[in-house]
Amino acid sequence: MSDQPDSPGSPSRVAILIPCLNEAETVGQVVADFFATFDAPDIFVYDNGSTDGTAQRAREAGAVVRHEIRRGKGNVVRRMLGDIEADIYVMVDGDSTYDAASAVQMVKLLRTEGLDLVNGARIESQGDPYRPGHRLGNRILTGLVRYVFHSEFRDMLSGLKVISHRFAKSFPAVSEGFEIETEMTIHALEMRMPVAEMEIPYSERAAGTSSKLSTVRDGLLILRTIGSLIKEEKPLPFFSLVGGVLAAVSILLGIPIVQEYIATGLVPRFPTAILASALMILAFLSLACGVILDSVTRGRREAARLAYLSIKPPGMPQ
Repeated sequence: MSDQPDSPGSPSRVAILIPCLNEAETVGQVVADFFATFDAPDIFVYDNGSTDGTAQRAREAGAVVRHEIRRGKGNVVRRMLGDIEADIYVMVDGDSTYDAASAVQMVKLLRTEGLDLVNGARIESQGDPYRPGHRLGNRILTGLVRYVFHSEFRDMLSGLKVISHRFAKSFPAVSEGFEIETEMTIHALEMRMPVAEMEIPYSERAAGTSSKLSTVRDGLLILRTIGSLIKEEKPLPFFSLVGGVLAAVSILLGIPIVQEYIATGLVPRFPTAILASALMILAFLSLACGVILDSVTRGRREAARLAYLSIKPPGMPQ
């Protein structure tokens, strides 16, 4: 099993990447399903410190098993994309809720349309696979990204994604946990990559297993990641908003003082006047930071875009 990219003219090499934590009940079936539906795929299971025999079950099913000791899906994804060389990567959770046949169609779409990311939009196929709060949280967070970054994705947090070699090797992957899906989505949007979304069936987890995603804890982490990425990728709107709030508070505090000064020629409330002045100064400083950082971000994005374009798509000489 070679880790080298395909030579020009050869079929695109597909790597199946499965991050796992305590999925012994299902990982063997996931590996078997992908072996059955793909033509001689390379399947890698990255065990994230499981204690239930996940690694053994995956190895018995025929997958290459590797270990990432730092807990968190983001840490696992960063390791997988750094380790593995392929033309196309299929990232899928090891909980047997995603359909392998759908992944085949997603790979076909990525190849035929020359895309860098195909996201699987989950459609419930049996039972009620979503835990309470997960559906609402997904809609809120996906909707926020849709609004801020002008995304067309409807299911940003899906655990089935197909990405190109160019995406994998240009993606910085700084997140540590489940916020990695958000980071991947925003990376593709800000790099202006060609992307698509395909509806896929989504099934209930096997009896006796549970999702590792915490609705509140991971939801807050994802929300924090979105806020951080807004600051990093759209600094001018972000700092303009901060400056606008500071200026508004400064004006509200200053209006009575100015009115009293016009009427009496006196400024009796010096602490309030000083506070209003300081807030207005901070407002202008915030705007200036936004302007400067916007120029820096543009330059960084252009450099990242050039690095992305230096990586050839599947079938092209490397």
